[in-house]
Amino acid sequence: MLPSSGVSSLPQFAPAAYSVAAVFLWGASDFSGGYGSRRANAFVLTAFSHVCAFALMLAIALTQHGAFPNRASIFWAVAAGVIGGFSIAIFYRALASGHMGLAAPIGALLGAAIPTLVDIALEGAPSRWSILGFALAILAIWLIARPEAQGENDESGHPKGVAAAALAGVGFAGFYLCIHQATGSPIWVAAISRIGSFAATSIAILATRAPLELNRSATIFGALAGCLDITGVALFIFASEHGRLDEAVVITSLYPAITVLLARIVLKEHFSRWKFVGLLAALAAVPLIAAG
Repeated sequence: MLPSSGVSSLPQFAPAAYSVAAVFLWGASDFSGGYGSRRANAFVLTAFSHVCAFALMLAIALTQHGAFPNRASIFWAVAAGVIGGFSIAIFYRALASGHMGLAAPIGALLGAAIPTLVDIALEGAPSRWSILGFALAILAIWLIARPEAQGENDESGHPKGVAAAALAGVGFAGFYLCIHQATGSPIWVAAISRIGSFAATSIAILATRAPLELNRSATIFGALAGCLDITGVALFIFASEHGRLDEAVVITSLYPAITVLLARIVLKEHFSRWKFVGLLAALAAVPLIAAG
């Protein structure tokens, strides 16, 4: 369980450890959401996943005694949820329409780059080791995202799902920046953010007149995606509260490595030597960033 906000003495690598845990959760969540969206409308599946996520975090929050967010933090959490909820739905659509091994890293790269630049501008440059780790992480994401097969392109010659993944990545950046402004128990902040997420995806459902249908498979994958995602969000909030935002963002943005591995194992998607090198670069980047 997450320590309550305000813990004064933490090991140096504690924020990085929570960020790494979020990598595995978000990677598995994106695979589940993308796979489930192949069998259902992305907005409907995402809205359902947000309901499951809210129920999970609310149940945990009620058993804890963490600090409830103040009014300003509630605003930032809801704003983060609105931006993040819509972005996740767009991202799931990208994962479902294109190759997961291509769409996932693009969203991660844009989602990491914008908050990292903002945090460096506000807090100053990190240590040399962290900068080296950032460079390795960017290289890792690029190698994992490197298109290799002709089948990954649509009729216009552009890679499938790239535009939607890029739009989602900008939204992820907005989510990171907004959620970082919220203080209080990470569990409460995560739970409240899902109120905004559900509202955003519900409006999208009404606007597109999407049929409210989920088969058994989509229901299972949607619930799994929501629970994994919200747990990762709580871990990310904790990591960003007790460490630098740019370090938490860059480490957690390595989650496409997990999505790619799952796509390779379950869906038998192509896995080249360059993707393998990218995974090794991602593993090397984490301790360098944490050491800073």
